[in-house]
Amino acid sequence: MGDPVNWRDSTPLGRSVDYDRGYDANLLVPIPRSEGREALGLHGPLPFTGWDVWNAWEVSWLGAGGKPTMVRGEFRVPADSPRIIESKSLKVYLNSLNQERAGTLEEVQSLLARDLSDASGAPVVVRLLPPDAWPTITTAPRGQCLDGLPIEVRHYHPEPFLLRLAGEREVVEALHTLLLRTCCPITGQPDWGGLEIRYRGPAIDHAGLLAYVISFRQQQDFHEQCVERMFRDILAHCRPHELTLEAHYLRRGGVDINPFRTNTGETPENSRWHLQ
Repeated sequence: MGDPVNWRDSTPLGRSVDYDRGYDANLLVPIPRSEGREALGLHGPLPFTGWDVWNAWEVSWLGAGGKPTMVRGEFRVPADSPRIIESKSLKVYLNSLNQERAGTLEEVQSLLARDLSDASGAPVVVRLLPPDAWPTITTAPRGQCLDGLPIEVRHYHPEPFLLRLAGEREVVEALHTLLLRTCCPITGQPDWGGLEIRYRGPAIDHAGLLAYVISFRQQQDFHEQCVERMFRDILAHCRPHELTLEAHYLRRGGVDINPFRTNTGETPENSRWHLQ
């Protein structure tokens, strides 16, 4: 599946959808990552590795004898894939399986891995978990919560100048906030989430960091591109030797998206904060 000529003409966002059309991999709408990265000045080798971890909480199809099967899906899209997948198109695609006799769990898992890999242009790791195999994935956010800081907020679009150092002393810190909000780039609807920041390097001013995260409140962009913008800005303005950003967006339409970017080689756990 190649890059669409204009993915905006292909997205089902803002349109009524026929949910009875049956299984169709062409419902997936791929979006070139290059669009967002060129706007950020990210050319050539990326300053991070990472994954976009998607949880689809209601994946269902008809099994043997027409009996429905219900599982939770975890999809890991590598950050170096040439394309992301527009989220509503993923939901419509998954729903296209609802009335299909699609086979065993293993067969459907292989089908999804093939289709999502074709759409993103890189191998996507797919796990389908029946209810009795669902892990307990809630956890406490790591490190200090920034949300109680008494700051005055004046900016609601990304402002990198808010990022500053709190001196030159070297620290290893884990910080988090539940005040992350961005907006869908097509509908303008809000997307709520939390962000964990882990780094090693010169101490970052906490108040400025919180004000910077809040400044995304009216930013209309995809989750993945918002996190990459944050990574670029923190790296440029605060000069950490090691940096990991992990966003936990809340479930919308049965799917949540959790971009993970790092320059440490870490791989993400798939966990939800019990505060969300």
